Amino acid sequence: MHNNHKSTIPLPPTAQRTPNRSPPRKFIETKENHHPMTNLIDNLRELLHDLSDWLLGFADSEWAIAMLAFASFIEAIFFPIPPDPLLIAIAIVQQPIAILLGILTAAASVAGALVGHAIGAWLGRPVLSRMFSEDKIARVDQLFERYGTWAILIAAFTPIPYKVFAIAAGVWRMDRRKFLIASAIGRGARFGAIGLLVFLFGEEIESFISDNFELLTAGVSLLAVAAAAAWYIIHRRRQTQPNPQNNPSPPSSP
Repeated sequence: MHNNHKSTIPLPPTAQRTPNRSPPRKFIETKENHHPMTNLIDNLRELLHDLSDWLLGFADSEWAIAMLAFASFIEAIFFPIPPDPLLIAIAIVQQPIAILLGILTAAASVAGALVGHAIGAWLGRPVLSRMFSEDKIARVDQLFERYGTWAILIAAFTPIPYKVFAIAAGVWRMDRRKFLIASAIGRGARFGAIGLLVFLFGEEIESFISDNFELLTAGVSLLAVAAAAAWYIIHRRRQTQPNPQNNPSPPSSP
């Protein structure tokens, strides 16, 4: 006699069916937040922050002035941290010589920019000649010769990466004397102003400069561009006006 009753064997827990469920929202957000590019940016930002903190640690040391000059020099070539925060910190500690510290920072930065200019002329120009024709290079040379002084002046004063323009000035063969004058004016105005403000107001001006530096430099740059445009328009009008000496009036009849 056959037993028609089917025996049931219980399945192990791992083999039991579970309803399809979407992963928790928290898990999804965690995966999105750990994108490789996001991690790379965060790591670079943390590295720059740590590097800036390390640099500021020299503000009250015996190596402060030497480190300020060194950081200003290499920042104009490749270093990613601008010398402004270190200048402010050292100038507050040594307020009586704050203006001299600003001048030192400007001089070291211009010296580094001259090295960047030489690197651009030495290494960048041969690479450029292999990538573009001589006609195209000559056109950009003319543009840089015409407007490069203003570009360097603005880059030297504003948060625009000055080192990029310094190297580009060498690549496009900008006259070294013009480059030096524009750099000295721009860097001198930027770091000299910081030194003067710290000398006059001390620690009270630190937060104001740090919070409004980009706004201040942008405003001054706009004023400089407006003044340059006004000078150019006036200069062009004077050139187009006829010169009375070149067009003498006919003699009067007797």
